[in-house]
Amino acid sequence: MDLPLAWAIVILFGIMMYVVMDGFDLGIGILFPFFSARDDRDVMMNTVAPIWDGNETWLVLGGAGLIAAFPLAYSVILSAFYLPLILMLIGLVFRGVAFEFRFKAEPGRRRLWDKSFAAGSFVAAFFQGVTLGGFVQGVPVRDNAYAGGALDWFTPFAIFSGFGVCVAYALLGSTWLVMKTEGPLQVQMRAIARRLVWALLAFIVGISVWTPLVEASIARRWFSFPNLLWLSPVPLLVAATTHLLLRELGRNAHASPFVLTLAMVFLGYLGLGISIWPNVVPYQVSIWDAAGPAPSMGFALVGTLFIVPIVLFYTGWSYWVFRGKVRSGGGYH
Repeated sequence: MDLPLAWAIVILFGIMMYVVMDGFDLGIGILFPFFSARDDRDVMMNTVAPIWDGNETWLVLGGAGLIAAFPLAYSVILSAFYLPLILMLIGLVFRGVAFEFRFKAEPGRRRLWDKSFAAGSFVAAFFQGVTLGGFVQGVPVRDNAYAGGALDWFTPFAIFSGFGVCVAYALLGSTWLVMKTEGPLQVQMRAIARRLVWALLAFIVGISVWTPLVEASIARRWFSFPNLLWLSPVPLLVAATTHLLLRELGRNAHASPFVLTLAMVFLGYLGLGISIWPNVVPYQVSIWDAAGPAPSMGFALVGTLFIVPIVLFYTGWSYWVFRGKVRSGGGYH
């Protein structure tokens, strides 16, 4: 069995699940400043109150899987991105504290926690995107150790990627709220979502043009023949998904805009994966070069394949239990 390949699939799956599930509740926080009414903010938070903390399970899986299967990559990536990853975690912690405290705060103090929730959500999302952008532009490695500086990640491409992830999460959040709310709040979310679709498409196009300029190997992968023919369905599917998403938002659909946004995010994730595969540290260390000892990988994989179905089951069950619309005056808290 190709253990490095199996672990790469597990880790990529975990990261994608995190982007999908924590993305929309981070997006709700990013959208918070656009809504001043207390009832609207309560409804927005109550749509994710029963499930938000479980969504971050997948982030733990991705990090734990990386250290278990690819210790070399773990050491290099953390050394390269200590600062943005620490800021991301601070944002997640601050956001989680604000999430719980705002429901228990006195009316005069609730605004403070609302601002904290929005700021924590933006910081977490932005630095996830910055880390992604820095990762895609490449990480220098020498003698199996990080060979760059503390701020090598701080580049225009990484900053652009950070804002792109914020827009993607905001679109996920808005379409989630289209599905989970009704009335004037839902109408406003539809209008916001339509604008965010165009913004996300602009970021996708920008990153798609910029990425081959950052790394020559990416340009060869996408634009050499016959790869150009094999990979052309990805941008075509992005265009088709964007058209369908705008159409569904225009005809007042409820669930389909969120599903199509997930598809749009997945296609962007797929495009980045195609660009860097099979490197776990672009563009020098492959998944096979970074793999840990086979017995350790096999032992950890057995446990992971046992626990992942359980996580999927309780996650699906919680979403099923708390399905349906969330209305003013009701909710989890």
